[in-house]
Amino acid sequence: MTMTVPLAALLGLGTAFGLVLVGVGLSGRQDGPAKLDAPSWWSRLASTRDPVDRRRVGLCVAVAMVVAVVTRWPVAAGLAAVGAWMLPAVIGPDRDHARRVSRIEAIATWTESLRDNLGGAAGLEQAIAASAIEAPEPIRDEVTRLATRLRRSWQLTDALRGFAAELADPTADLVVAGLLMAARGSAGQLGEVLGELAESARAKVASRQRIAAGRKRNRTSARVIVGATLAMAGVLTLLNRGYLVPFDTSFGQLVLLAAGACFAFAFWWLAKLMRDRDNARVLAGVAAPAELTAVRS
Repeated sequence: MTMTVPLAALLGLGTAFGLVLVGVGLSGRQDGPAKLDAPSWWSRLASTRDPVDRRRVGLCVAVAMVVAVVTRWPVAAGLAAVGAWMLPAVIGPDRDHARRVSRIEAIATWTESLRDNLGGAAGLEQAIAASAIEAPEPIRDEVTRLATRLRRSWQLTDALRGFAAELADPTADLVVAGLLMAARGSAGQLGEVLGELAESARAKVASRQRIAAGRKRNRTSARVIVGATLAMAGVLTLLNRGYLVPFDTSFGQLVLLAAGACFAFAFWWLAKLMRDRDNARVLAGVAAPAELTAVRS
């Protein structure tokens, strides 16, 4: 497959422009007022996705352009963009796990603080307001908004439902469920219940840390595989280009696409295995759509 450097650069620029448009479209941001028309199937699908990181899209585009210019293989450019998007989740640091663990620890600390404040407070609402003063950093904003809503004369049950919807965490759901029962008049032994929930949360943190230690071995193996593959491809491309001549043909590009698809599927499956599965919430959907709109107020 004969391809000049200017043509490869032109194809790379076209691919970059297309990927940027896709990223902008999937980001789901609206600068104007929301329309009242019934949402289309594409709008409903896009609303379930997280906003796209445009810097990450830009990095993928840059990697694809460099690979397109160096190798002159359009398939290699596409595979490079996909790899730049997928590999950080497989071989990079597990930031999502660290964030989840820090939130669970914060929920445990806040639960213990709430339990301690119950003894000197006039009621549950006052104890919540007192706990917001020194709430842990990972959940400080949510706890502060909860206390603010109570000062604005929100019903305790509605404020707690909004709090659970904001945290969207299974551990927080258990704590909020206990507080909802107390708010409805079933408060007996609430302090002991909160203490047991805090201990359960800390036990979950310890369990997640053990799981993370096992996942580090998988990440190390993935790093070795990726590093060896990229090193071999780079050495052959720069020092022994003649060995890769068969990939210049159309059939060679199809073979490269098949091999890249196998790698992509393997890394996608590995990322899925390393994903947290403890996401079942007790209070999922407790807030009605209208209440979710008011949660941020």
